[in-house]
Amino acid sequence: MPDTLTHTQAMRYNRHIVLPQFDLEGQEKLLNSKVLILGAGGLGNTVAQLMCTGGAGTITLADDDRVEAHNLPRQILFTPEDCGKLKTEAARQRLLALVPECAIHCVSERPDDNLLSRLVESHDIVIDCTDNLASRKQINAISYRLGKPLVSGAAIRFEGQLFISMPGSNKACYQCVEKRFSMTELSCNEAGILSPVVSITGACQAQLAMQVLTGFGTLPAGELHLFDGLTFQWQKFTVPPLPDCDICQPK
Repeated sequence: MPDTLTHTQAMRYNRHIVLPQFDLEGQEKLLNSKVLILGAGGLGNTVAQLMCTGGAGTITLADDDRVEAHNLPRQILFTPEDCGKLKTEAARQRLLALVPECAIHCVSERPDDNLLSRLVESHDIVIDCTDNLASRKQINAISYRLGKPLVSGAAIRFEGQLFISMPGSNKACYQCVEKRFSMTELSCNEAGILSPVVSITGACQAQLAMQVLTGFGTLPAGELHLFDGLTFQWQKFTVPPLPDCDICQPK
């Protein structure tokens, strides 16, 4: 039987519940949701904080990295005292201080295909907060094969990128985006990143995830959204599925 909100939770999330497009039903859907966040860096920090404080009942964080001093400007869950700790464990500690009743699980390794498949299958939504193209392609392929919604985000320099894949919707998957737009492999260590751009992108990922889980608003599936922090402009591109995509258009 699905969990229902306690009186204390109803009071906490009152500002969500009074929204007619969201209401009590939406908040209870969040309470009963299982959210997989892959990557506990800048994007993952923002997504995890907003999903946790927003009312998600179960969150799994997967990352094999440890906190370093140069992470702190954009990885908002961490403090200088966390340097050297596993990012997943440091994030879990901070999130539980914010919402003690949230069930937070840690996977402190980089998942191979078998582990990732098990994780994806046991969650309602996948939020890709990784920082490399190989992981994004792996996550896209497994999420699509298992029929799980995927919210993908990336940030580099002054630029943010958002894409949502909904298996079964006849919309493009991330591989279609990657091939059409020739996504390049860039490192924040070399190219740099403005910390607010990471938070903006991660906050948008959290909202899209809430839309998927609760059904409010219009979901921009199959659209690539790009944020330019130098001009504070957004661009939107509708991405048709590639006819020869071996992920979303199998022969």
